[in-house]
Amino acid sequence: MMNLIKQFFPVFEWAKDYSSSAFKNDAFAGLTVGIMLIPQGMAYAMIAGLPPVYGLYAALFPQVVYALMGTSRQLAVGPVAMDSLLVAAGLGALSLSSTSEYIALATFLALFMGGIQLLLGSLKLGFLVNFLSKPVISGFTSAAAIIIALSQLNHILGIDLPRSNKLHELFSFLLELGPQAHLLSVLISVLGVSFLLLVKRFFPQLPGALILVLLGTFIAAQNNWEALGVKVVKEIPEGLPAFQLPSASLSQAYDLIPLALTLALIAFMEAISVAKAIEEKEKTNHLNANQELIALGTANIIGSLFQSYPTTGGFSRTAVNHDTGAKSGVAALFSAAVVGLTLLFFTTFFYHLPTAILGAIILVAVGKLIDLSYPKQLWKNNRNEFYILVFTFCITLFVGIKEGIMLGVFVALLYMIYQNTQPHIAVLGRIKDTHYFKNIDRFTKDVVTYPQVLILRFDGQLFFGNQRYFIQEFSALIEAQEQPIKHLVIAAAPISYIDATAFEMLSSWMEELNVQGITIHWTGLNGPLRDRFHKKGVFGTSNKTSIYSSLDAALNAIQGSAPSEIEKTIASQRNKI
Repeated sequence: MMNLIKQFFPVFEWAKDYSSSAFKNDAFAGLTVGIMLIPQGMAYAMIAGLPPVYGLYAALFPQVVYALMGTSRQLAVGPVAMDSLLVAAGLGALSLSSTSEYIALATFLALFMGGIQLLLGSLKLGFLVNFLSKPVISGFTSAAAIIIALSQLNHILGIDLPRSNKLHELFSFLLELGPQAHLLSVLISVLGVSFLLLVKRFFPQLPGALILVLLGTFIAAQNNWEALGVKVVKEIPEGLPAFQLPSASLSQAYDLIPLALTLALIAFMEAISVAKAIEEKEKTNHLNANQELIALGTANIIGSLFQSYPTTGGFSRTAVNHDTGAKSGVAALFSAAVVGLTLLFFTTFFYHLPTAILGAIILVAVGKLIDLSYPKQLWKNNRNEFYILVFTFCITLFVGIKEGIMLGVFVALLYMIYQNTQPHIAVLGRIKDTHYFKNIDRFTKDVVTYPQVLILRFDGQLFFGNQRYFIQEFSALIEAQEQPIKHLVIAAAPISYIDATAFEMLSSWMEELNVQGITIHWTGLNGPLRDRFHKKGVFGTSNKTSIYSSLDAALNAIQGSAPSEIEKTIASQRNKI
């Protein structure tokens, strides 16, 4: 029973060795991250189209739950830019009648998304995140960062731009309404971005965003910027979020299915990737992908009961949490305490906070999400995956956020299937004076080939999707030889699996080759495949097909008419029986 509790609540595992020195480190790290969370949480809530206070709600209960259930001791859970954008994109596409309905669906989305993550974790389906390939994620993330930045133009310019997550529509709105920009708001944003970049460059240890929020709020209040037309946060509800069951109509829940599923996978991918990066540095971490899904899912479910919108592990906050010495989930408890105290006693201070300041914080935060080095690397090394990245990037920018990630994954899977239907085939020869066999196209001067012997290697699994390709390519290579082939040697080590359809095809094809006078020699077959060949009666004295342990052994047998090593072993075992 205790082992089961430790499995779902890793806190009981690491708490028994907790020390006072670890507590000091956690306290410092937790306070630092908590201070970061205040401006970040409010800014990310604005990305999601929610009042700023909901960013603080999302920074409260989810990280407490994760601290108890998560397998990473440094992952900082809370609102993040990517998930906030997905929330805005998904809910913005629905016909909602009021702000209260929008807020209700945002909290319901956290419940829905958390339920999916909890289900996936319980069914041990954490591997599904592997279908999100790096080119797809890179293209999606860079495009999303641009959309996030442009979505803040209404705060930065001080104008009311219609909401959209499509690049061409945003530019159209900007061209139409841009001349109406509020100059003081633009100046505040420019100064805010400059301040953050300078602090990051020369004083990286300082909480630049919090300092900017405090300075901006104080100056705005002293000079009554609101009266000058600068948009401010205004009243933030004081106190902790009340318990409230999320609700949605059946039709709304149905409409939210693709968004909730996308959020569940993207949020998990974000959390597990940053947690793995920390795990490589901290040997005390032992990540369990399925338990991570359960922890994140439960955090979102509990959070939704207290008016939180979807959350996950944040890159920047986790990095700060680790760099400032966090040793366990206790750091998250301190972060939550900072947010809770702010909600209880300091919300009135933020009344005069200019939304242009929050827009500046978002611009600087999402800038690092745009990755230019990886596309350059793909362009040099793998053009096909570069095109997948560009496709995902363009679809995300011009069609939609959900469409970008879904179609990107679909195209990546199609490319993977295409690659498996046409695996690489190599004609092999022996490297001079060695027992090594290599592709003759790569080692033209150093390889030895043998008359009337063709050695081929098929670099992939053999299944119904590539069986015809296998026959066509092998037959073409046999016919292309200057001298008629008497021996076909198949280096089968890369063939780990042959399905039923391909196996039947293979049997018929080998019979045809035997009729033509061609002897087939298989090498490197794994145990299960050898068993299937033997059950089929492929190897034996009645046909011209045999099996060998290596290419060297096959050639020795061809040259000296010696029986294969495996056949010798089988024969000796039969004699013993």
